[in-house]
Amino acid sequence: MAIILDAGVIIGGEKGTFDLTHWLKPQADEQFEIASITVAELWHGVERATAAHKANGSTFCARSWNCCRLFPTPS
Repeated sequence: MAIILDAGVIIGGEKGTFDLTHWLKPQADEQFEIASITVAELWHGVERATAAHKANGSTFCARSWNCCRLFPTPS
């Protein structure tokens, strides 16, 4: 069984309103997944961001996706 990370958790980590790194450290042995719809939601936010925020958002999202297995949305 895996822990599915929601967009709100990842966005909180990016904005600094949630200490995602601190929360993840004691759970290093856990498997994390991210739903494909969450990836779409996050990428939509990156595309809508201003130029000043787009690079940081893109980098943070890519790092988040790389640490998680993609959980497909059922068709």
